[in-house]
Amino acid sequence: MAPSEHDDRRSGGTRNAQADRPSELRRTLSARHLTMIAVGGSIGTGLFVASGATIATAGPGGALLGYVLIGIMVYFLMTSLGELAAAMPVSGSFSTYGARYVEDGFGFALGWNYWYNWAVTVAVDLVAAQLVMAYWFPDVPGFYWSALFLAITFGLNAMSARGFGEAEFWFALIKVIAVLAFVVMGVMMLLGIIRGGETGGLANWTVGDAPFAGGFAALIGVAMVVGFSFQGTELIGIAAGESKDPARNLPRAVRQVFWRILLFYVAAILVIGLLIPYTDPHLLRNDVKDISVSPFALIFERAGLLGAASVMNAVVLTSVLSAGNSGMYAATRMLYSLAREGKAPQIFGRISRSGVPLWALLATTTVAALCFFTFLFSPEKVYIWLLNTSGMTGFIAWLGIAISHYRFRRGYVKQGNSLADLPYVSPFFPFGPIFAFVLCLIITLGQNYQAFLEDKIQWGGVVATYIGIPLFLLIWAGYRLTRGSRFVSYRDMRFPDARARSDYLDSALRGEPAAGEVR
Repeated sequence: MAPSEHDDRRSGGTRNAQADRPSELRRTLSARHLTMIAVGGSIGTGLFVASGATIATAGPGGALLGYVLIGIMVYFLMTSLGELAAAMPVSGSFSTYGARYVEDGFGFALGWNYWYNWAVTVAVDLVAAQLVMAYWFPDVPGFYWSALFLAITFGLNAMSARGFGEAEFWFALIKVIAVLAFVVMGVMMLLGIIRGGETGGLANWTVGDAPFAGGFAALIGVAMVVGFSFQGTELIGIAAGESKDPARNLPRAVRQVFWRILLFYVAAILVIGLLIPYTDPHLLRNDVKDISVSPFALIFERAGLLGAASVMNAVVLTSVLSAGNSGMYAATRMLYSLAREGKAPQIFGRISRSGVPLWALLATTTVAALCFFTFLFSPEKVYIWLLNTSGMTGFIAWLGIAISHYRFRRGYVKQGNSLADLPYVSPFFPFGPIFAFVLCLIITLGQNYQAFLEDKIQWGGVVATYIGIPLFLLIWAGYRLTRGSRFVSYRDMRFPDARARSDYLDSALRGEPAAGEVR
């Protein structure tokens, strides 16, 4: 076991020269950082751009129901993650929980799946930044912008965890202010305080087939879009290993994040549905490179705000950079955790003097450089290609959280441990993780179900949509065959002893087994 700072002080500082290099992550993220990291990871183009298309597809009532339903699912997932992360705040949370409480190969596949998910998502966001910047600078080659923003994202993550957290706090704050301003202005328009809402109101919920249009198929389609929109809330689980006082701050962040995100999404969708009829052709357009079609920009313009499209373009650019910043952090920490557990090359487990896994950051940056394919192909094609290849992986991570939490709680109770010893207890168990698992599985398998109803199946689109599932299963099966891993029985599970929790936190940050664990 690597010596702790306390051990070093007791020994008089007589450690070898190599000991000057930090060997563990540092707990520097505060409660406000955790809250904004999760908020910033989930409020993005899904809300600012794609929300209009969800209303056009399912009607105002269908879209609102979809957001509420997926919001409840995310709440259960967040409480499951909160219980796990508060008890075991490790940087590569999903991989570690899956390995300890499901099966070692499951954790291995979950970790690599999540690293790939966010590393490619960074590339997606960098290409999206090209499309957004083309609004102002149409003649500047897009890969210049990707290079600039990739350098900025790398720099923010290379400084320290606190540097990342501080940048993400301000990125997220801009988005929160934009959403709140939109909701407040929308309400004032509906009340007649500001012009532009004269044709709005409950009448828009009776147009055509409103409030529910398109039936069950439309609702499933909206649920998939909404699911993508909410992805990123699980980032607090990754940040747990570097948070101050995780036993107290993580549960607080879980509770605050859910209600804030649900309020932002539900309030924004409700305002859009009341001000713009779902039959408005502008809502059908869903294009990140043309922000003027954003329902936010449309309503700001109806209120007489000149330059609304430019302002929303700036907000969307902030969202894209925020998502890229979060993705770089999440992927780097997951790769670091895999390396410390012997599931990735050891070089990725090295820590810089500022407490950053620099080699893991460099590896993630290399994958993010896929954005430079726009030098050879159009940005739109590269954007769609990268988006399709990473779309499924986020849902697989959510399924892993639900499964890991269910088995953790069952094993914890079966071994005679008291729930009172846990820093945070997820309510509604076992309904919560079961509900989240079933609904998430339906969304995952229903990603592109319409393709199977056509006279001729377009296998290219099907493969692009579902490729993440067989890859995950292949990695899992390969690990089981080569390592001979087996499912962890409830009696063999290990849990952190409440009396030794402080020792556990110190060793968990170093990626080592804790001395205070009980069988």
